[in-house]
Amino acid sequence: MQSVLNALRVLEEVAARQPIGVADLARSLELPKSSAQRALRTLHEAGWIRPAAGEVTRWVVTTKALQVGRRATGELSLRDVALPLMEELRRRIDETVHLAVPDGDRVVLIERLETSKPVRIILALGTQLPIHASANGKAVLAASSAEVIDRHLDAGLEGFTDSTITDRARLLAELERIRERGYATNGGEWRDDVSAVAAAVRDESWAPVASISVNMPTSRMTQEASVAYGALVSETAQQVSAALGHTRPGGAGGPAVGR
Repeated sequence: MQSVLNALRVLEEVAARQPIGVADLARSLELPKSSAQRALRTLHEAGWIRPAAGEVTRWVVTTKALQVGRRATGELSLRDVALPLMEELRRRIDETVHLAVPDGDRVVLIERLETSKPVRIILALGTQLPIHASANGKAVLAASSAEVIDRHLDAGLEGFTDSTITDRARLLAELERIRERGYATNGGEWRDDVSAVAAAVRDESWAPVASISVNMPTSRMTQEASVAYGALVSETAQQVSAALGHTRPGGAGGPAVGR
């Protein structure tokens, strides 16, 4: 039983701190190095973790953990609905397209379709993005109820770059603009080199259950591109929402409840 518990603790720690090596794992979990090594070997053999690219002594989780999480939360059906429409969006613009779902004060990347362009933004599946400082997060937040928005704002707005909105009034005004135009933007608010546009996906109860985004290096996100891609990502999000049963007027970018 103890070996099973150790393996689960090691899996959680790898997921939280990847890529990570056995020495750091043993130290952070207060385990003998031999126990941490055995747990890593077991998880690797079972397909839960793999060596980090180019770093054979450090470990990252595989998509197996993500697949189990999808089944547990019902996200697999969302992915199945969204993926063909995301493929069409990527085909039209040849930029990276992401699908993310809300998780507490973050949104989590669960699907990625990459551009063929040599200069691109690469985020691993499972990456957590701040809800107030990413296009995916702001799209979800703008589509949320007043109570949900207030809860996030009351928790504080962490700054990540000089462009991050950390003022409550400014963020509320930004959320209103997102509702009006139907998509959110991010111009280096989480990372200076990452820009994106995103729109919320709603289910049949009008709740935001995901967001779809177009992502690219900040140097490539011109004002014209932001407007054009924003319209396309909003259209795609509305199509996914319709496939999930959302038929309420206003589409994916409609007004939040209570606002």
